[in-house]
Amino acid sequence: MLTGDMLRRSAARFPDRPAIVFRGPDRRAVVSYRELERDANRLARALRALGLARGAKVSMLSRNLAEYGTVFFGVARSGYVLNNVSILYAPDELGWVLRKSDSEVLIFDAGLLEKVDAVRASCPAIRRFVCIGGDAPPWAQAFDALLQSEAPADQSGAPPVPIDERDAFCMTYTGGTTGRPKGVLASHRARAITAHTVMVEEAIDERDRVAIVTPLFHVAALNIMFQPAVLAGATCVFVTPWSAERFVEAVESEGVTATFMVPTQANALAGSPACDAARLSSWKKLSFAGAPMPDRVQVELMKKLPGLKLTQIYGQSEIGVVAVLRHWYLPQKLGAVGRAPYNVDTEILRPDGTPAAVGEIGEVASRGENLMIEYYDEPEQTTAFFRAGNGWGLTGDVGVKDADGFITLIDRAKDMLISGGENVYPKEIEDALYTLEAVGECAVFGIPDERWGEVPAAYIALRPGCSLTEAEVVARCEQKLARLKRPRLIRFVDDFPKTPIGKIQKNLLKEPYWQGRKKI
Repeated sequence: MLTGDMLRRSAARFPDRPAIVFRGPDRRAVVSYRELERDANRLARALRALGLARGAKVSMLSRNLAEYGTVFFGVARSGYVLNNVSILYAPDELGWVLRKSDSEVLIFDAGLLEKVDAVRASCPAIRRFVCIGGDAPPWAQAFDALLQSEAPADQSGAPPVPIDERDAFCMTYTGGTTGRPKGVLASHRARAITAHTVMVEEAIDERDRVAIVTPLFHVAALNIMFQPAVLAGATCVFVTPWSAERFVEAVESEGVTATFMVPTQANALAGSPACDAARLSSWKKLSFAGAPMPDRVQVELMKKLPGLKLTQIYGQSEIGVVAVLRHWYLPQKLGAVGRAPYNVDTEILRPDGTPAAVGEIGEVASRGENLMIEYYDEPEQTTAFFRAGNGWGLTGDVGVKDADGFITLIDRAKDMLISGGENVYPKEIEDALYTLEAVGECAVFGIPDERWGEVPAAYIALRPGCSLTEAEVVARCEQKLARLKRPRLIRFVDDFPKTPIGKIQKNLLKEPYWQGRKKI
């Protein structure tokens, strides 16, 4: 199924229904399905008029503006590839991604004008800059003007571009927790598989009003929430910027029924005075992914909001959805990330590529048309991802499967440390730390040790209003963990460096300890 067809069919069924409701800090705007369909076609025609070669890269650098939907579906109908760029990049990172992706067009949010201006000279391959909102600078074209440039009233349909569902459609750069981000290039087919997976497994339908509260430049919001919602004909409510109170206000005002959150957002909401069942009465569906969700947070949400159904999504940019844990398996399967969805193969593999037995630790892998095409211009990294053969893509996560097929993650393969010749998985230690009520977030990683090679270190951020001593942490670890797994360094911090999707960047925490040594 082509991405553009998802919008076309919903626009035909529900032309006057709001497709996007934008709730910004100072304004509200509504875009109907009819309007989104029209503007996506106009953009596709305008982009085609630039005369770029098939498969050219069009980058999008924007906050969660309503225009993101137009760009998403407009580029999908143009035969070009949409490159979704993080707004959090520093100018050096932004310039690197634009050059690495071979971008020829950059559509950007006027609020990010200064950042774009700083990288223009270093990106000579970009032929056209397009500015959304505000006054476009002399070197850029206004987005609205571009839409009107090739779209007279009788020519507002999609351009006649032959597109196959296996053609490259979009690219997202991974979060970069282990170094420079990699461009995940995916086809229309792969993202369609993911959209159908989510629509079914999260029970999204045309009656829903879906809040988008995470950045659209990431797969989680764009392909695992926005795209499935449009496929179903639901209404998307863009809530930006995020805060627990702003989300609750949006639920009250817009009748929000479903949303996706990263664990840090769910944690913040659970601990917020705004988390009130009466104010959130319309909200029935929460899906979450991106980083491990502490069991405590899930239990707290279920207690405070008994009408809320939790669905855990375990996925990756490279794969889409790997596993799903539906609400009716809670609390029995609490701690697992779910099992394979209905249309995707998921397995635990041994190093030789054969399936692991029940209870045997291995690497989580996925197989099917949901997988990416490649890491763009990264042949060695692509080969490593597919190294298991037989069509399997490796996640880099270590896990174990139970007799019912439910997967529990042990840790990231790269995060595992070897202490005195024994494998130590930081997540196991983090799980023990999360049993302390005062722990809001924590990160465990290996630091060098002359005797043992490396030993665990624990960084801890406390919940608001809570206190905790190092002695109390040590006592809990002595109760829960074998001696070799107990942190040798404990440090209390105010916050953690994170990727846009909420993953703690352990590489930045580890780096000072491994300067001049082999392991980073």
